[in-house]
Amino acid sequence: MKVAVAGCCHGALDKMYETLELLQRRHNVRPDLLLCCGDFQAVRNEADLRCMAVPAKYRHMQTFYRYYSGEKKAPVLTVFIGGNHEASNHLQELPYGGWVAPNIYYLGYAGVVRFRGVRIGGISGIFKSHDYRKGHFECPPYNQQTIRSAYHVRNIEVFKLKQLKRPIDIFMSHDWPRSIYHYGNKKQLLKMKSFFRQEVESNTLGSPAASELLQHLKPTYWFSAHLHVKFAAFMQHETNSKEELPKATKFLALDKCLPHRDFLQIIDVEHDPNAGDSLEYDAEWIAVLKATNSLVNVTQSSWNMPEKNGLHAKWDYSVTEEAIKEVLEELNHDLKIPCNFTLTAACYDPNKPQKNMEPVHTINPQTTEFCAQFGLTDINDRIQQAKEESSGRGECEEEEEEEMDSTGSAEEPSEYNTDNSGLSSFNPDEIMLDEEGGDEDLSTCSVDPSPDHPPEFSTSFSDIRIMPDSMAVSSDDAMDSNNEELERAGGSKELEEKSSTERSLKRIGGDENGNSSVKKIKRRNQAIYAAEDEDK
Repeated sequence: MKVAVAGCCHGALDKMYETLELLQRRHNVRPDLLLCCGDFQAVRNEADLRCMAVPAKYRHMQTFYRYYSGEKKAPVLTVFIGGNHEASNHLQELPYGGWVAPNIYYLGYAGVVRFRGVRIGGISGIFKSHDYRKGHFECPPYNQQTIRSAYHVRNIEVFKLKQLKRPIDIFMSHDWPRSIYHYGNKKQLLKMKSFFRQEVESNTLGSPAASELLQHLKPTYWFSAHLHVKFAAFMQHETNSKEELPKATKFLALDKCLPHRDFLQIIDVEHDPNAGDSLEYDAEWIAVLKATNSLVNVTQSSWNMPEKNGLHAKWDYSVTEEAIKEVLEELNHDLKIPCNFTLTAACYDPNKPQKNMEPVHTINPQTTEFCAQFGLTDINDRIQQAKEESSGRGECEEEEEEEMDSTGSAEEPSEYNTDNSGLSSFNPDEIMLDEEGGDEDLSTCSVDPSPDHPPEFSTSFSDIRIMPDSMAVSSDDAMDSNNEELERAGGSKELEEKSSTERSLKRIGGDENGNSSVKKIKRRNQAIYAAEDEDK
């Protein structure tokens, strides 16, 4: 079957679906499935806009609300993961995944589904070391910290995915797996994105959590976005035993959705011709969710997942064939995901704007139904209970203080700052967006796996390219790239100082109070992937 893969959508659903229709008219190619690798921006109304950690100039309604309201319907089944430009309050309603609109499915914090026998997994958000070991504790209205931490990857999601044993066909992450750039045309990547050089040379560009999953899951395809550049790589995995067959992953990062940018890719994926056309649950993944349910954490406390270190009675939460069979029996062998989309918020009306609409913490009926069916913890319900218990304890303490000291004030400041209009213009998680239309020629905004494999589409149809039969980079090309980078790293001090000076021009300036004083040109990404835990 034909699968279309898109990079950062940024809410431009009309543009994305129009491009697919254009593909069908011009080339008679109709994808059976569309995958989006984050920054989907499922914004329903003004309150959702306030839950996006982006500068004010990027807070645009875009076109998702038309699909949410039913005014339009996605012409092709669309499955997406979250990134760091999201209406976090909306996606938080569906921690285990669910429909955000008819025919548009969100995979949740982490998830695995099946379509026509093809197994598709993904993990939402981006890696940030100081939040990685925390639970999912955030809920709207967010403050300046939680509006960002809400989309940071957590170790429990990685742990769940690492319990999978059966092969994964396709996997999606928003940020790139760390080190993947060593398996592609690194020289060309750095030529186009020179401000990545320091992270690449220090091997700090990308997510170590995603890299860990790549090594464990070894999917056939891995798709990412986030860095707004197209890049392909081919990674041959090491085998753990002589009996294990060698595996390889074809990696592709997609550009963002803008006119005249190469933001869509079409691939042919082997599928089960006898399978239906409905999106289905994955029985092993459901069994893993049930097995790991006791590990759910909704606190800010940092903790480690169980491991074989003598500190945990149980560390292996992978599931048996019997457990998978039990899931199938619970569902009467009908794995079809119910089309139970429900409106949970008012939809934007361009004729009646509501600029003061406040975000609220909502428990989505889809999640309630899913948790009840499989005996899982409703994370949002647990968060709500924790808030109520905390509020109750606070009231009791205030009453006691009033009795002891009548001059004391019983009023405490709100835990949340509901006004995010004053968010700092600098977001350490943000990849700066180019202005509409882009400032790079198409020929310089795509890093193909090898010059020996040109795209099959003509350059006149610039938004889409069909993936070549092989995404492999020749070992010679990869070694040449590595050797050149090693030589450059040990080159003259003068060149190194010049490179450092050029990089400093791309940083965001600021005074000692952190106030921005220099116009943003390009933002480097060191802050996103800090190797050391920033918790103090």
